[in-house]
Amino acid sequence: MNNDDVVNMTQPPARPVRGTARIAVAGLALAGAAWAARAVWHIRLAVAGMPASGPIDQGGGQHREPTALEDSYHFVSSLGEVATVLCAAAFLNWLWRVRDNARAFSGERARYVWPWMYVGWIVPIMNLWVPRGIVVDIHRASAPGQRLPSVVNWWWGLWLAGMLGGVGLIYADDTDDVIGRAYTDVWQLLVADAAVIGAAVAAVLVVRTLTKVQQDRLDGTSQAVTASASAGPVAGG
Repeated sequence: MNNDDVVNMTQPPARPVRGTARIAVAGLALAGAAWAARAVWHIRLAVAGMPASGPIDQGGGQHREPTALEDSYHFVSSLGEVATVLCAAAFLNWLWRVRDNARAFSGERARYVWPWMYVGWIVPIMNLWVPRGIVVDIHRASAPGQRLPSVVNWWWGLWLAGMLGGVGLIYADDTDDVIGRAYTDVWQLLVADAAVIGAAVAAVLVVRTLTKVQQDRLDGTSQAVTASASAGPVAGG
């Protein structure tokens, strides 16, 4: 028994991925729609202009009552945060499945051990390349010799722009501060919004591309096994 036989015996077989891919796409669509709604509210706030009473944070620990538009933005922002969490859960669930399949296809241990599937997105510096590296490794194992789809780089570039833009996916300001920015520098918010929405769209294409690569390979294996089973009795006769 050689090493490949040992790996094949210990590694679970690849599993269908279409179901988890559909859930991931739905999550990404929800998150993209939520951030599009945020962008609409940013524009509405900019058009309305800052009230004569000034910003919500009056300084010295004093806050004025928010307007109806500002209050509705708090609601939209909260919905966006919930949608982002749901999207992350759905995307990671899909990523786990295709990662396991990639390992089953290649018979090799993944370059990034399992904790990096989570902490790779949040550990400073490492989060600049680890998640992309995971996706690249999955594609390499699933489609040996094939060129990495350009949409992976588009997705990652847009994700970084949204994450590092200072007003996108990760920012230190609270909601009231973001409202203040909408009154004074709305273009910064809209650039970050566009990057996040673009990253969501590109991520949908990444999910669909890698899912097709793996599902085609699974379907091809299944057809080969069926053909072999059908030919068996004939050869034995």
